Amino acid sequence: MPKTIICSLLISLTLTFTVFAEEKTKKVMINHELYSIDVKHNGQTVTIKRNQNRDNIISKYFQKTHRGKIQPMHPFKPHAVETIGSLEMINYLKKISGGNENLMIIDSRTDAWVKRGTIPGTINIPFTEFKNEERALEIMEDKFNVLNTGNALNFNNAKTIIMYCNGIWCGQSPTAIRILLQFGYPAARIKYYRGGMQNWESLGLTVVKPMQKTK
Repeated sequence: MPKTIICSLLISLTLTFTVFAEEKTKKVMINHELYSIDVKHNGQTVTIKRNQNRDNIISKYFQKTHRGKIQPMHPFKPHAVETIGSLEMINYLKKISGGNENLMIIDSRTDAWVKRGTIPGTINIPFTEFKNEERALEIMEDKFNVLNTGNALNFNNAKTIIMYCNGIWCGQSPTAIRILLQFGYPAARIKYYRGGMQNWESLGLTVVKPMQKTK
C-alpha cells in the first residue's frame, strides 16, 4: 500500500479518536453559553447544571407513559397565562437568585411527589391548599403580596408566580392556576411551566429532595 494512503488513514484514525475523546469529556451545557447557575434552596446554595454522566437516564418515576391527561399548550384561555419552557424556567431562577423579590416559583404537587425530588430554588405549595378558600386567601396575602381589604382583593403589588407540577400529563398546577384566576389574580403575573419535573429530569437538570443536605 502506498505510503501516502497509509499516512492518510493514520491521520483519519487519529482525528476520529481525538473527536471521540473530546466528545466524551466535553461539558454538557444548559445552552451554548451557560453551564450552571447557583440558587438558594432551604438556606443552602445549590448549583443547577445538567448531569455530566453521558449514560445518565431519566428517573424511574417519570418513565411510565400511561399517566394523566395531556394538557393543552395554553389551557387557560381566554386568560393570557404564558406557557414557558425549561430555559425560561432557568432564567426565572436566575432572576430570583439575583435578588428579584417580585418572583416566586411554586412546585404545586402533593407531598408524595415532592419527596421524590423538586427543582432547587422553588417552594412547595400543594394545589390542594388552593381548594380551600380561606387558605387560598391566606396564601395570596402572606406569600403573593395580595392585599385583602375584606371587600376586595388588590393585586397591584402581587408577585409574578411560576407554577409547575409533574409534566404535560399532570393537572395539579393547572388546577391551582385556574383557582387563582377565579379569584381575579392577573393572568399576566402567572406563568405555567408545562413540561414540569418530567422535562426537567429528562434534561438531566439538578433535583433536590426536601431537607436534603447539599454541598
